[in-house]
Amino acid sequence: MALNAAVFIDKDGTLIDDVPYNVDPTKVRLCEGAGEALARLQRHGYRLILVTNQPGVALGLFEPDALEAVWAAIAALLSPYGVVLDAIYHCPHHPQGTDTRFASRCECRKPEPGLLLQAAEDHRLDLQRSWLIGDILDDIEAGRRAGCRTVLLAVGSETEWRRGPMREPDLVASSLVEAVDGILDWTPAEASHRIATEPESGFTVWQTDEPEWTR
Repeated sequence: MALNAAVFIDKDGTLIDDVPYNVDPTKVRLCEGAGEALARLQRHGYRLILVTNQPGVALGLFEPDALEAVWAAIAALLSPYGVVLDAIYHCPHHPQGTDTRFASRCECRKPEPGLLLQAAEDHRLDLQRSWLIGDILDDIEAGRRAGCRTVLLAVGSETEWRRGPMREPDLVASSLVEAVDGILDWTPAEASHRIATEPESGFTVWQTDEPEWTR
């Protein structure tokens, strides 16, 4: 049986508006164009998998089951577009956590690739044909370490800019809509020629054998 391709999607700042440590479903809002963008990916046969760090659990800000209301709110917001997420994976850990159940280093907190690797095992995914979309370089590193191609959303979320060989995105986009455009337009034959620019941030990605982008 052939393996499936997936698009892994970060939650806060990528799929929904970033409201720190939020578990109030009434505050959940899709990022502009997110419903239509995911619908396009779904029509092209991609599995859609949410992967998110939730350190608020380890920090004692909310219990793990409080996230169920957030997942339900996201599902309700995506439903009018015919979009159903195939799975949601979250990491509740943080090394400086106050809740001893989750105060640890782990293999699932991005930039570790554990969430993606577990999803690949559970859903028979071909990671080399899959993508990750995220708004910080820890997302990009997790995707690359798992073997995926990656898209960085240059929306102002990244503040540290720690560079490294595994923190170079394949594409840079200004929105989830633009990210999906790039994924659906991407072909291996074009990889050494594609240039994508996000005007407001000044980020440019030059697609070569070893992608690099400059600020």
